[in-house]
Amino acid sequence: MHYILSPSILAADFSKLGEEIEKADMAGAEYIHIDVMDGIFVPSISFGMPVIQSIRKVTQKFFDVHLMIQEPERYIEEFIACGADGITIHQEACKPLRKTLELIRAKGLRAGVSISPKTPADQLLPVLDLADMFLIMTVEPGFGGQKYMDSCTEKIRELREMLGSRGLHTDIQVDGGITRDNLHIVLEAGANVIVTGSSVFRGDITDNTVYFQKRLEAFEQSQTNR
Repeated sequence: MHYILSPSILAADFSKLGEEIEKADMAGAEYIHIDVMDGIFVPSISFGMPVIQSIRKVTQKFFDVHLMIQEPERYIEEFIACGADGITIHQEACKPLRKTLELIRAKGLRAGVSISPKTPADQLLPVLDLADMFLIMTVEPGFGGQKYMDSCTEKIRELREMLGSRGLHTDIQVDGGITRDNLHIVLEAGANVIVTGSSVFRGDITDNTVYFQKRLEAFEQSQTNR
């Protein structure tokens, strides 16, 4: 299994967003995580298509677009057009879930499904065979800088067991409160795509990115050698 760092630009300095993304890119981050919030599904409003389109010019890294919006099926084509490489939608916010995932994949993108902390992992069963990635929110969606919710660790483990019992090796992404101190917890539970915002963009972006990359590479190597 491959282990991937996806720095969340929600924690970046927006006055120099392009420059900060370039630093994470040059330091080795494979994904750039982009949280889109609508003020309806979650209380906050972040940014939309124009910002994604503008930052697409500064990096060729994988744009990992997380739609924290109600009825995301309305905007799939627009997010594809502005440069998304993968689109993750919330199980709680999208009624035509399978149809929307099928559309994303038909367009050649990676399709993800996210669940909030209060949503049980078994709610993903109807699309377990269809998504390219599952995102477990480890904080309440909508705000950066929250503390990791320990109760989510078991959910990560449960989802990895659900996938494994079906012979699936689908990516599990975690987002929320991931730090240097608790990274090992989510990795050991079964996550392999790590979103972190403040722990990358607060302080020295290059040093922070390199640190997480090395930790992920070391863990991947340890799993390979088992």
